[in-house]
Amino acid sequence: MGADFRDSAGNLLGMSETGKKILLAAPRGYCAGVDRAVEAVERALDLYGAPVYVRKEIVHNKYVVETLSERGAIFVNETDEVPEGARVVFSAHGVSPAVHAEAELLNLTTIDATCPLVTKVHREAARFAKNGYDIILVGHRGHEEVEGTYGHAPENIQIVGSPDEADTVEISNPDRVVWLSQTTLSVDEAMETVSRLRKRFPNLIDPPSDDICYATQNRQGAVKAMAPRCDVVIVVGSANSSNSVRLLEVALENGASDGHRIDKATELQDAWFEGASVVGVTSGASVPEILVRDVLSWLAERGYTDVEPIVTQTESITFSLPKNLRADLKEAGQLEVHNDRTFKNANHTA
Repeated sequence: MGADFRDSAGNLLGMSETGKKILLAAPRGYCAGVDRAVEAVERALDLYGAPVYVRKEIVHNKYVVETLSERGAIFVNETDEVPEGARVVFSAHGVSPAVHAEAELLNLTTIDATCPLVTKVHREAARFAKNGYDIILVGHRGHEEVEGTYGHAPENIQIVGSPDEADTVEISNPDRVVWLSQTTLSVDEAMETVSRLRKRFPNLIDPPSDDICYATQNRQGAVKAMAPRCDVVIVVGSANSSNSVRLLEVALENGASDGHRIDKATELQDAWFEGASVVGVTSGASVPEILVRDVLSWLAERGYTDVEPIVTQTESITFSLPKNLRADLKEAGQLEVHNDRTFKNANHTA
């Protein structure tokens, strides 16, 4: 709304004479939690110098991880791969108390970049466990966020990964059971799972506040709005990005004729667009806007120069950097706005 879109040469994308159109979802791309986590690694590299270790991928995006690696970030799978006494950043997906304890044993300096919305779920899990509740965690087994939340109350949590699993899960006390969820789920699938759980456990308690994050819901809402008009929907996002995978599912479930998830524009194939008049474009919450611009440029070269933003929400949420990093930046006189960041937050409203 009021923004313009340009191809890689800087040419303004406007009305197409070919009748080909792009519907560009907004919001899309970086959420506040991802922006905070990526900036934490960038600022740590600037302040402390390389190497800075990162446990797991800071966010689930290949481009981001590769670019930070080039700057001196070293990504490891487990905490014990970090040299004793070194500095390590915990990813946006969060970790269990056991990981924090292991880091302390190794005398590591930690920067916890867990998304505050994930931290909220951790606290809910710990509180309900302390009060003797069975906790049903709706989420995907093996996902880092789910593993981290599970680790906060392993004796009380059972993971339910699909609506069908809701029909077989067993709990000890149907009068003291609560459900929590992974923050990046498909809203519709999560609600179907909860509906089936509630049929079996009528006294099932809802989370104190919505666990599925605002950004996940907003991006899915924008895709739902544009999907019925689309011949093809392109979702920019990595295969291990839960919210990106869900966006493609949402597009296909809500009327898009076809769709594809890609990491970058070079993966696009001309055959996908044969006979397509309207192409929808969106990106997952861990995707920098530069990757979307590359897709728009690729499409513009093939006649898709009419770009119509589909705006369903305006986002203004921001999260402050991790406390200890912020303190070190302040002491070094570097807490001012970081103007030369590698990644820029997406223009969510255009």
